Amino acid sequence: MAAIISVAAPQNLMEERSRLAGAGQPVSAARAWLDRRFTLFAVAPTVLLMLVVFGIPLAFSLFLSTQGWTIEQSVFAGRFVGTDNYMDLLTDPSFRRSVLLTLGYTAATVSAEMTLGLAVALLLNMNLRFIGFFRTTLIVPMMMTPIIAALCWKLLLDPRNGVVNYLLDSRIVWLGSPGTALFSVGLVNVWQNAPYVAILLLAGLRSLPSEPLEAASIDGASRLQTFRHVVLPLLQPYILVALLLRTIFEFRSFDNVYVMTSGGPADATMVLSIFTYMASFVRFDFSLGAAASWMMLAMALVMCCCFILALRRAGGVR
Repeated sequence: MAAIISVAAPQNLMEERSRLAGAGQPVSAARAWLDRRFTLFAVAPTVLLMLVVFGIPLAFSLFLSTQGWTIEQSVFAGRFVGTDNYMDLLTDPSFRRSVLLTLGYTAATVSAEMTLGLAVALLLNMNLRFIGFFRTTLIVPMMMTPIIAALCWKLLLDPRNGVVNYLLDSRIVWLGSPGTALFSVGLVNVWQNAPYVAILLLAGLRSLPSEPLEAASIDGASRLQTFRHVVLPLLQPYILVALLLRTIFEFRSFDNVYVMTSGGPADATMVLSIFTYMASFVRFDFSLGAAASWMMLAMALVMCCCFILALRRAGGVR
């Protein structure tokens, strides 16, 4: 029976090919045309949807940043002012102060997240008892909604009834003092996002080849030497990805800052995203807010390109 099936199958296949070939050239030409354009047909709906959802608002925002528009006017009734909104921002001391504050906040939080994430990833890479449980609990902070996490920490840092002051036996006004507000917001951000870095770097550590590590051990390298000269160079692509993503997200950080301090006290936490929000939805200067958002986008692109080039030049990342 098997022999009959094995003989019949090629015959049926040859008959099918003969039937398709006898049907004429248009069938094969149509198939070839569809094959060549299959990728275009598959990608086109997604591209069109992205253009509608993101492209139209971005284009309108860019148009609005060149208009002298007020809320009393209709949408397209503003007068064209060119780059005046951008020049107003560059000469605004509050905007320049928020730029410097955002750069410092981004550098501090990203550095802390990368350092803490790498340390946690190295600890979780060990084959210890119950290590699977700790790897699972690591994702709990990052799974929380940022607004909910910020509200919880706002209660924990309450100067009268907060758990933090109770444990420290103090009455520190964490979110109401210019000296501690930005530190508190950054600490909450690091607590929530360092696990993200740790998971990325842990995935990199688990995927490293064993041959270089074994060779370093045979050559008598210490653990510190192995980590510095073998593990870190191999882990560099994962570090680059984590560094790039966290820089982008921290530079545009908004939700936890808005929930915990709303830019205060005394503009101590007035980062660029909060400045843009205040200009657009508090002062209702949508033209200035659109210009601030585009400058924020331009600075983020330049900053990311600069440190990617620096890392490539220093470590040979391609």
